[in-house]
Amino acid sequence: MTSNRFHACATCVNFQAEKLNGKMNYHCGRLGYETKSHYKFSCWDPKEHVKKLMSKKTN
Repeated sequence: MTSNRFHACATCVNFQAEKLNGKMNYHCGRLGYETKSHYKFSCWDPKEHVKKLMSKKTN
């Protein structure tokens, strides 16, 4: 896989963050388990604003 500075769970459409009992919890809605914002998985599907940033970077 080529290096992509945008590729991380936090920029994926499936990334969910919620605050429970004063603590932030990060969850992947697609994979169904806890994750961290900087993790990278091959199922990554970037959010629309990230796609726009990536297209600006390549043009």
